[in-house]
Amino acid sequence: MPAPITIRLHPNDNVVVARMDILPNTRVEGDVAALTRVPPGHKILTRPVRKGEPLRKYNQIIGFATDDLAPGTHIHTHNCVMGDFERDYAFCADAHPTDYITPAATFMGYRRADGRSATRNYLGIVTTVNCSAATSRMIAARVDPLLAQYPNIDGVVPLTHGGGCGMAASGLEMDVLRRTLAGYTRHPNMTAVVVLGLGCETNQISGLMDAEGLQEGPKLIPMAIQDEGGVSKTVMRAVGFLKELLPEANNVTREPLPVSDLILALQCGGSDGYSGISANPALGAAVDLLVRHGGSAVLSETPEIYGAEHLLTRRAVSREVGEKIVKRIKWWEEHCARTGGEMNNNPSPGNKAGGLTTILEKSLGAVAKGGTTNLVDVYEYAQPITAKGFVYMDSPGYDPVSATGQVAGGANVLCFTTGRGSVFGCKPTPSLKLATNSALYRRMTDDMDINCGSIVDGEETIQENGKKIFELIVKTASGQKTKSELLGIGDDEFEPWKIGATM
Repeated sequence: MPAPITIRLHPNDNVVVARMDILPNTRVEGDVAALTRVPPGHKILTRPVRKGEPLRKYNQIIGFATDDLAPGTHIHTHNCVMGDFERDYAFCADAHPTDYITPAATFMGYRRADGRSATRNYLGIVTTVNCSAATSRMIAARVDPLLAQYPNIDGVVPLTHGGGCGMAASGLEMDVLRRTLAGYTRHPNMTAVVVLGLGCETNQISGLMDAEGLQEGPKLIPMAIQDEGGVSKTVMRAVGFLKELLPEANNVTREPLPVSDLILALQCGGSDGYSGISANPALGAAVDLLVRHGGSAVLSETPEIYGAEHLLTRRAVSREVGEKIVKRIKWWEEHCARTGGEMNNNPSPGNKAGGLTTILEKSLGAVAKGGTTNLVDVYEYAQPITAKGFVYMDSPGYDPVSATGQVAGGANVLCFTTGRGSVFGCKPTPSLKLATNSALYRRMTDDMDINCGSIVDGEETIQENGKKIFELIVKTASGQKTKSELLGIGDDEFEPWKIGATM
């Protein structure tokens, strides 16, 4: 039997979602027929609403009608807008004991000397300032050809960025930058690192090392271009340092490690009207499995949980944890007000073309990535993730910046859902792309790792697809290359959060 042409997500909803391009006068549910053409992923009203009344999807408010609207109306930005309404935070109301799975699953990873687990084995060049970016790329270009003889080394990653100078020498932005750089420097997927500066920048190497407790040693060497005598001499010394380490860096063997050692970063980008129906809840189902095996998963992008934060506070293990989410939401509201912005500066044009109308709708779908287990802790950007279970990290909604914070926090595998077709890599952490619809998966098969459109097509349940995602996470952590890795993507997505003014 063919799947219905629309998807109803909850009996209380007054909209349904189009599975396909729906033409005028096509019956969509009961006696309701589309009044106009409705593109795939977009919404159709099934009950009359008056001006100012809420429009509901997922049994949640996604916006308010701008006029009296009849059943069959295409609901989108032309007739649905944001509005203020009370959220019931109901701290801890939905928290419940985790049903752990025993024996826990394992993956084939690298056990580091300090006991941490790695999913990849990279050499890194961490730059303190944009002025050392070109030099870091020169070093990587010299070392990369040597790696053909060392098959257990996944590559050399020059982590370049646009900051490090023209900023306050102390305060929040410098703290965040240094925390981020240190997180990558000590990441378990990095076997050795050169910390590379210019010498006169605001973000001095000595300040970074002192603030973050980094110690020079056999596998971590700080270098400043001015102190080394210029670019050529810096490149020569750095290449010599890394070249000497290659045999030792290659001398690693994958071994069975508990899945509880995995920290999974959760991202969505290029979202569409199917994101909250297929890929996001399917990834949530995979997160539930990971947590039940003792692992950790981290949700982020605070501007993209706005309006849905109450679904997280209800799952908090304590009121203190729930209040941390509310505190970050209030910080963002104040941050936007100071800078002349607004929290509804979202969805993006691509999101809207795919059927998303307001940030409320986008947020409700995005939160689904976090599954259903308890929220056990909340972290600020790039803080080390130490808790087991489902956690939250504050970050902007811009994917490269958000993912950079998660990896700095220790995430050693990443899942990225997309409906429009984001192409993303995040070295040194492998990144899996999850397509929300089958058309995208077929169109961009070289970029997408798994198709969640089978849920929309009625061929798989969320739980069935989620199990596939979990199994792919384990295979990826065990060394199976992702599509972005096969394409060589991931060197340029390192993007620390720039909070303050550029001076």
